[in-house]
Amino acid sequence: MKKHLLTLVLICCSNNLYSMEWSGNLSVQSRLFFDEPLAVNSQQHDQYLSVAARPELYHSWDDDTQSITFTPFVRLDQHDKERSHTDIHELAWQRVFDHWELKIGISKVYWGVTESQHLVDVINQTDLVENTDGEDKLGQPMIRASTEQDWGLLDVYLLPFFRERSFAGIEGRPRAYPVVDTDLVQYESSDEERHIDYALRWLQAFDELELALSYFNGTSREPLLTPTIYNGSTVLLPYYPLMTQYGLAAQATLGNWLWKLETIHRQWLNENYNATTTGFEYTLVGLMESSADLGIITEYLYDNREQQASSFLENDIMVGLRLALNDAQSTEALLGFIVDLDTDETIISLEASRRLGDNWKLELELRSFHHLDNNSLLSSLKQDDMLQIDLACYF
Repeated sequence: MKKHLLTLVLICCSNNLYSMEWSGNLSVQSRLFFDEPLAVNSQQHDQYLSVAARPELYHSWDDDTQSITFTPFVRLDQHDKERSHTDIHELAWQRVFDHWELKIGISKVYWGVTESQHLVDVINQTDLVENTDGEDKLGQPMIRASTEQDWGLLDVYLLPFFRERSFAGIEGRPRAYPVVDTDLVQYESSDEERHIDYALRWLQAFDELELALSYFNGTSREPLLTPTIYNGSTVLLPYYPLMTQYGLAAQATLGNWLWKLETIHRQWLNENYNATTTGFEYTLVGLMESSADLGIITEYLYDNREQQASSFLENDIMVGLRLALNDAQSTEALLGFIVDLDTDETIISLEASRRLGDNWKLELELRSFHHLDNNSLLSSLKQDDMLQIDLACYF
């Protein structure tokens, strides 16, 4: 599929070179860890440097009813060979008809509305070596048909190929203990990564309320990690079960209040469970008679499997502050705390960004972990407090 789509890009663009639009960025990243690695005699390091490139080519024709987007991504990491990786975030042809659209290729889809986690996002696989917050995704091969009517927007997805989750290697940090061996991957489906998944999503706006219902049937993007012995060493084996998921996402804007909800019902591994994230963001506009806005965020995260949940977010509260200076440099910052109400486990994160001139952007991320129990799903991160600095040039 990738070869055919790339050929299509070249053919279309060769006839109309003047109409191609190039954009993207090049970046340098530094990761600094404050403590020694958790494992004795670890191959991990305290500092990691990497470079990344994400160019984008866009070309349209036929009165803008047809277009192709090509967005490759590459990162080269100083120490972790698993983090040195390439991906195609987007390589897709799109055609707009009178009342519907068709998209074929590799693309990204975002369904979530809450801040702390996105339960309803099940189309794209998480690119875990890019960031541990789950926000970064791998490109997903898909065929998507969309129609927008008075009764709402309907998207239908056919997903012909599965992408495995990326994990840090033996020298990577942060990473799981023991390390995840992706060469031992197993699937519930006998078709493995060629199992055909499908999904539906309906979206409608009702004045201040935006409501979305979704359905997914296919291979779970979330793997189960099982300890096993391989070549005399203990490693984690990733297993991808089949699943069916029903999702609801809602967002209501009421003055300075933004109310959010994501809830799912999932059937997998001969069990059914429900999970919910809900909360609000209240924005103080013109803070202290300035141009700055301050958002106050509160969310509750629940999974009815409680301590048996495959996620550590089963009975937690998230509180945060979002500051937007609304200045010429687009200075923004988000400070967040996630606290487990049962164990007091705490994750602290700070994300900040600022433009430098017309083409440069500086980003900072700080993550810190506190009160982690040895039996926790987060236990491998207890000594991985980290500062990450990105400097990117946009073109």
